Amino acid sequence: MSKPEDQFKINFWGVRGSIACPGTATVRYGGNTPCVEMLVGGYRLIFDAGTGIHVLGQSLLGHLPVSGHLFFSHSHWDHIQGFPFFSPAFMEGNEFDIYGGVIPHGVTIEHRLHDQMTQPNFPVPLQVMGANLRFHNLDYGDTVTLGDVTISTGALNHPGGAMGYRVSWRDYAVAYITDTEHLPDKLDRNVLALADRADVLIYDSTYTDEEYYHPQTSKVGWGHSTWQEGVKVAQAANVKKLVIFHHDPSHNDEFMDAIAAKSTQIFPESIVAREGMKIVVSERLAIVS
Repeated sequence: MSKPEDQFKINFWGVRGSIACPGTATVRYGGNTPCVEMLVGGYRLIFDAGTGIHVLGQSLLGHLPVSGHLFFSHSHWDHIQGFPFFSPAFMEGNEFDIYGGVIPHGVTIEHRLHDQMTQPNFPVPLQVMGANLRFHNLDYGDTVTLGDVTISTGALNHPGGAMGYRVSWRDYAVAYITDTEHLPDKLDRNVLALADRADVLIYDSTYTDEEYYHPQTSKVGWGHSTWQEGVKVAQAANVKKLVIFHHDPSHNDEFMDAIAAKSTQIFPESIVAREGMKIVVSERLAIVS
């Protein structure tokens, strides 16, 4: 068995966008909002703190003390709403470095997480969290280095701004690109740079093209992309595996099955993200359900 410092694994704890939607219609793909964990080079990287981070936190309780690095794409509700329910953050002895961009008027990720946990929004303030929390502000284009792991950043096209990430380790790279809206007439250079020859591209595929361009219920300007655009990015960037991510809450399991079938016809190395799915990044990618 390989040691943790010689592994690169991706765990999907929340794959839904906008609002959590548990129920009988979303059992197979999951209803929790975004949270993706990467175990790479001996480090635990966590991307976004939607409701999926609660499930991650419960899984970590048997491995205390724990440490990790939590990266936020942005602070829209579906990406931060699980943070107050992340149990390891309340426990002394645990350590988490928390990263996020600074939005206009100088509001940091620490301020935004603090504000969502103040009255009347939440009964327990951020200061009650007993873990050692260290906050870091990022600008677009910044790079974070953890040992031989490099996390690169880039700007995404989303109302209020969002940050995409690329995790590089040895000869492997994984891109986490959500929430972003594709451009009308060309591929986004920032997205292409983050995705360039990545082993895995996790891409915001909230809508279908039909939904996005629908004449009565258009989603243009809402800040999200489609699985068809994800395929275009994957092809242009020579990506090995495309992961369709950030599913619309109205898309039930049967709808996601249809997207999976259509996407693989065009780009065989595509897969629809499922809550609980695991990917082992190596010379031969392994998908573990």
